[in-house]
Amino acid sequence: MARPLVIVTEPLPEEPLAWLCERSEVIRAGAGTPEFDQSIGRAAGLVVRTYTTVDEPLLTRAPGLRVVGRAGVGLDNIDLRACRARGVEVVHTPDANTSAVAEYVFTLLLHRLRPIEPLSEPIPLPEWEARRTTRGAPREFNELTIGIVGFGRIGSRVGRIARAFGARVLFNDLRAIEESHGCEPTGLETLLSASDVVTVHVDGRPSNRNFFDASRFAFLRDDAWFLNTSRGFVIDETALAAWLHTHRCALAMLDVHRTEPIDASHPLLGLPNAELFPHAAAATRSARLRMGWVVRNVWNALTET
Repeated sequence: MARPLVIVTEPLPEEPLAWLCERSEVIRAGAGTPEFDQSIGRAAGLVVRTYTTVDEPLLTRAPGLRVVGRAGVGLDNIDLRACRARGVEVVHTPDANTSAVAEYVFTLLLHRLRPIEPLSEPIPLPEWEARRTTRGAPREFNELTIGIVGFGRIGSRVGRIARAFGARVLFNDLRAIEESHGCEPTGLETLLSASDVVTVHVDGRPSNRNFFDASRFAFLRDDAWFLNTSRGFVIDETALAAWLHTHRCALAMLDVHRTEPIDASHPLLGLPNAELFPHAAAATRSARLRMGWVVRNVWNALTET
């Protein structure tokens, strides 16, 4: 009996990929490559990550497709309605990178809050004293108010960690939150105006596109730090650039972007108070492995009777 064909369009960790290869015919080919175009017509399964769009045109070319596996959390790049209409099951790994992204948020914050420089050679006493007295942090973490927009898996984990550091934590979410972990629910405008740090953890629903526009940036404090590790399209990047131009003491740290990779036209590129990162929040070995094991869900869907 022929093994089902599964196309893997983006890199997966070696272990889950090998597991899948033992059970099915696997072709590793990016969408739009000749090998992908030659194979998609007979594919039973498709495994994607971030940069493969599964939409109606692709599905039309894949009449035998039974399951799409997203090795990751969000499903923004998959047309769920079109898949449902064709009977194509969609599986993903919703909790795979919660710890990794939350840790990344605090990596960014602590790098800025407590910058440290190790010694590489002996230094004389005057410089020793100067480093101890002139390079201290202006604030401690427990003096900050952290505002979390979106209090789901990742947002709530960030809230728990921030509370453990002693910070005051405000959050805003569309849903009623049963367990707040010592964090305070509040309106969005209050959160934006009261927070030293605003960190965004919203989902990919269409209404969140350009969620942060000029009108919402106007509520931020003049020296606020603004972080986004959720989706690039929730930010009006041009509006954020304009706000940063007029608020030189503020800082934006963005790990996700409307267009990836960014190019020379990115409105935040080169701004002294903007730091851009290459969508790396989930880049831990453990998180990647957990995401890669979506292949088990793909296989289960292919073998259901």
